[in-house]
Amino acid sequence: MNSHKLVKEAQDFYAAEAVTRLERAVEYATKKHAGQKRASGEDYITHPLSVASILIDWKMDIDSVLAGVLHDTIEDTTATQQEISELFGDQVGFLVNGVTKVSKARSGMQDLSTYLPSTKDNVAKLLIAVSQDIRVLLVKLADRLHNMRTLQYLPPDRQKKIAHQTLEIFAPLADRLGYGRLRVELEELAFQYLNPEEHNRLKKMLRSRLGKNQLILKEIEQELSKTLDDFDIKHTIDGRSKSIYSLYKKLRKYDDDIDKIYDLIAIRIIVEDKATCYNVLGLAHTMYQPLLTKIKDYIAVPKLNGYQSLHTTVITPLEQIVEIQIRTKDMHEHAERGLAANFHYNEQKLTSNYTERMIEEVPTNMQWIAQLQDAYSRLMAGEDVNPGELSVELFADRIFVYSPRGDIYELPAGSHPLDFAYLIHSDIAEHAHTFKVNGRIAAFNKVLQNGDIVEVITRKNVTPKSDWLEYVSTSRARQKIRARLGITSAKH
Repeated sequence: MNSHKLVKEAQDFYAAEAVTRLERAVEYATKKHAGQKRASGEDYITHPLSVASILIDWKMDIDSVLAGVLHDTIEDTTATQQEISELFGDQVGFLVNGVTKVSKARSGMQDLSTYLPSTKDNVAKLLIAVSQDIRVLLVKLADRLHNMRTLQYLPPDRQKKIAHQTLEIFAPLADRLGYGRLRVELEELAFQYLNPEEHNRLKKMLRSRLGKNQLILKEIEQELSKTLDDFDIKHTIDGRSKSIYSLYKKLRKYDDDIDKIYDLIAIRIIVEDKATCYNVLGLAHTMYQPLLTKIKDYIAVPKLNGYQSLHTTVITPLEQIVEIQIRTKDMHEHAERGLAANFHYNEQKLTSNYTERMIEEVPTNMQWIAQLQDAYSRLMAGEDVNPGELSVELFADRIFVYSPRGDIYELPAGSHPLDFAYLIHSDIAEHAHTFKVNGRIAAFNKVLQNGDIVEVITRKNVTPKSDWLEYVSTSRARQKIRARLGITSAKH
């Protein structure tokens, strides 16, 4: 990646003023990194330029792109946050400093690392904890992606260490952010360094299996497209094969029997709106025999990372088993780019208020970000935050529960009704007398399940009690109860 190519890419998405800012940032970073080299022998500046290019591809706002160009300047050069803020704005300075903190925390160079135990997920907890602006994480993920794409230049021991960290931390983090395309690429890149023999074996197996079916798959696409055209349904359609790492995980479940895996190939149909998704599902079932146990409605009940789509597995007249995925353009955008889709560049929206709202009003499935930021703020204020709770709330299984009005709330598995109440609002929780779960009275120690409808029944004379601490599992609820009871926490 060179500066001219980067600027040309930017001109397709950003206004002239924004491109001018980018050119200034490139010039500044080039001077600061002068004389520095990468392991490949290239000038170091090629890395931040490549990171910025990835952020442009993700259609991030211009401040994020500038942060990509400048993300290593504070850590690796004489640049300071104050200088960057003066030259490129406070937002850019804040983002670059945030990425620097993440890098230092990851390498154990930051005092923050003493707050949390040295575990495999320590990095991810710190990634969230120091990121008061979620865009810091997206810049960091772009940085990791480019490093993985150029991992071949490092010694084998460093390759394996970085690949392992990527598979254990950054790929799951991309998944939690709803970024499917990024997760898949990070997994694929990491897997080929961690287990190259198995990667090559499965690559050949997949190629052999798909080679026999590509022609049939194309015919099915054409049949579906013709039917949709006959019904005047606007659509785009394409096929995709299962990733090698996903195949690896599936084969481990099925004793290495590839014939038991029904989603090796899938056809993706993208339509205009939600109602059309269901119409297309019905049409597909009139054309092909569906496997009833393989029909999944992720539109009505999204995956825990917010993914929405209809999935059905069908058998064609030639006994070909194919998965069909049906979603809207907006659903596809979020499936591909996750939270980055919230920052889709639009000149009409290029204001600080818009950007701040995008940071604050994250989707329901991203509530864990705000919860972890809150935990970090308490940590820095000297309050006692159990590191295990941070780990559970980020990496453990999640559930979605509903309010009686149909609002969706995300909680860690094992949560209780009181956790739900505190997630809604402290004033409601502090007067909780009892609860209804799916219309039935439920005790404080009721463990909530995915899809439960929870109602909080309050009374004015009710106040928090010390035994409430036994009936919550989220750090947010525990902190609110302790604060209300006047229980102080000693600093670590």
